[in-house]
Amino acid sequence: MNAALVSRCPWSGDDPLYTAYHDDEWGVPVHDDRRLFEVLTLEGAQAGLSWITILRKREGYRRAFVGFDPKRVARFSDRDIARLMEDASIVRNRAKIASTINNAGRVLEIQREFGSLDAFLWRGNKTVVNDWRDTSQIPPSTPESKALSKELKRRGFSFVGPTTMYAFMQACGFVDDHIATCFRRTAKRP
Repeated sequence: MNAALVSRCPWSGDDPLYTAYHDDEWGVPVHDDRRLFEVLTLEGAQAGLSWITILRKREGYRRAFVGFDPKRVARFSDRDIARLMEDASIVRNRAKIASTINNAGRVLEIQREFGSLDAFLWRGNKTVVNDWRDTSQIPPSTPESKALSKELKRRGFSFVGPTTMYAFMQACGFVDDHIATCFRRTAKRP
């Protein structure tokens, strides 16, 4: 397949990292708890920044937050926060770093209650395939992302606003928002 001739969602641009993310990850259902925690963290870290900035720092996040192992991250201390504030491979924002540590603890609570973060988030649902003709039709949030945001906030999570949760839902395949002409749209996948 000639990648230059493939029709993609316009937001994927020309950057090879962004294009690979669009082609291989965005909208693909995620069921691994560590990966779900990773995307939840990265979407929260993205608040106020561009997604390409976060993609470029993803490996740094994976190192800094020990592979997004919630058991280990939940035990991070003030000393770890100070260390991470000096780590240029991640977004050095104290509130976002503290949020990741806090959210790791909340993930552990959900795992104890539901068996896994996956079981809690998916709860028997399947991917919703939207029929957008262009990206201008895609909303910044939905009733579902607002409900998820409200539930996660109720459980003590932070950096999980409705828009962030919709981006999370898109990234993890809860919704397929590839536009109708995109080669990755679910209805066109083999």
